Amino acid sequence: MLKGEGKLDPLDQESAWARLKGSLAKTRQRIASGVGDLVLGERVIDAGLLDELETALLGADVGVDATRRIIDAIKERVSRRELGNAGHLRQALARELVEILAPVSKPFEVGEERPYVVLVVGVNGAGKTTLIGKLAKRLVAQGHDVLLAAGDTFRAAAVEQLSDWGRRNGAAVISQGKGADSASVIYDAIEAAKARNVDVVLADTAGRLQAKVGLMEELRKIKRVMGRLGGGAPHEVLLVLDAGVGQNALSQVAEFDNAVGVGSLAITKLDGSAKAGVIVAIAAATGLPVRFIGVGEGVDDLQDFEPEAFANALLALA
Repeated sequence: MLKGEGKLDPLDQESAWARLKGSLAKTRQRIASGVGDLVLGERVIDAGLLDELETALLGADVGVDATRRIIDAIKERVSRRELGNAGHLRQALARELVEILAPVSKPFEVGEERPYVVLVVGVNGAGKTTLIGKLAKRLVAQGHDVLLAAGDTFRAAAVEQLSDWGRRNGAAVISQGKGADSASVIYDAIEAAKARNVDVVLADTAGRLQAKVGLMEELRKIKRVMGRLGGGAPHEVLLVLDAGVGQNALSQVAEFDNAVGVGSLAITKLDGSAKAGVIVAIAAATGLPVRFIGVGEGVDDLQDFEPEAFANALLALA
């Protein structure tokens, strides 16, 4: 939960669960099709079934290391006669997924610094601007004063899109238009936030392909300029990843971390991908906190990452 946010009421919880489960349908189907009788629960666990499960997990982009860890753990349970059939196997698989994912489940909280500055980075198309808008809505609803910095001056529609989010949510927006110097925009935004006693600054950035050195140099410049303002900004560097890129997400984490020091992650577009297992691969490989997952286009489809709910939805467990 976000700081200051109470628990969802039962109807909201049911709705959130339904959206999460629906968003994971493509990945769930990929796993199920790879292990045909797993859901039915009647099949005896043998080497053939475990091989099928391993292939299915790899196909869902769970990754080699995480998949091997899961399969080894399940084999150990089988050897101890803890698992009788495929129905038990599904429960065991959920437990192993949660064990990997639990350490990275760390909901976003606004720190004590004012303004608390979040630098949002990621490649084009990952959903940075949309995430900022949805997060701004949540923070404003909690009573925070929020300012948005339109630092993506490369993409033509980004400034307009962010400004629209600001108008809808009652959050101020600092921008200089397309082609402006991104570091200058964010500098001005932080200065404005200080003058207005704003609680949180959410800074958008450009997101050309991570292999382009120019983008990484630009992000390094932004971070240097932030540092000159004092106060320790940015207080969090949030990398937004599109689940649909699968294992390429790991290379994105490495590139952006090298440039600006990634502090946390948001995994978006789970509803459009059969590769949602990449969250498991990322958790196993990086240990970085996963703040949010995106399960749809709606304004309320930005959810805190909850491993048990994710695993249950992925495997169609109640």
